[in-house]
Amino acid sequence: MDDDQLLRYSRHILLDAFGPDAQDRFAAARVLVVGMGGLGTPAAHYLAAAGVGTLVLADADSVDLTNLQRQILYATADIGARKVDAAAGRLAAVNPHVELLLRPERLAGAALDAEVAAATVVLDCSDNFATRHAINRAAVAHRVPLVSGAAIRFDGQLAVFDARDAASPCYHCLFGDGEELEEVRCATMGVLAPLTGIIGATQAAEALKLIAGVGTSLAGRLLVLDALAMHWTELRVPRDPACTVCGDAAAC
Repeated sequence: MDDDQLLRYSRHILLDAFGPDAQDRFAAARVLVVGMGGLGTPAAHYLAAAGVGTLVLADADSVDLTNLQRQILYATADIGARKVDAAAGRLAAVNPHVELLLRPERLAGAALDAEVAAATVVLDCSDNFATRHAINRAAVAHRVPLVSGAAIRFDGQLAVFDARDAASPCYHCLFGDGEELEEVRCATMGVLAPLTGIIGATQAAEALKLIAGVGTSLAGRLLVLDALAMHWTELRVPRDPACTVCGDAAAC
């Protein structure tokens, strides 16, 4: 690190749990953010500001007027622009040292598999179960830690699924893809704007801890936030030995 970088990251370097070693790990890390909406924009902002060396931003959408209520990287002038382009412009202004790789597509199949395999940590900031399950399968296959977030109405959820730990569950252990789960989205149900910031910022915090190898991650736990009461609930999530993605039979 040069003098400017030492000054830029000084408040992290001053932390006993981080220091220069953690900052070097951030610089060497590659983080995949799937979904540059209400969760992905604050998460990416904090990861860029922290000095994560490479950020891969994946989203097929363009900026819409309704996004501006909560998707903090975008401005009115960005309406109609691709989200990944608008986000990259803001993030480069925050930290020009970060390499930004743009994927203006809904990652799937071989493309998703390749991006997950190359990542140090993956952030699932998507808004549909099909994508979440696809990301989870790739993360389990390549043993890449996955930080998953969700926010709708006044309710938020956050979990870490770390396939490097044999005792850690995966997303499928919690939400089986064969279950009849109602797909709810902000476009039809609404969402409290700061809620997405709280969950997205917490996803960034978990990602930085995983990269630095400090603290205790949320692996094996699900945090649920009721923003109307501003009350957090922690639920233990055990690994399902019969899980078809990460269970004993899947490993055979």
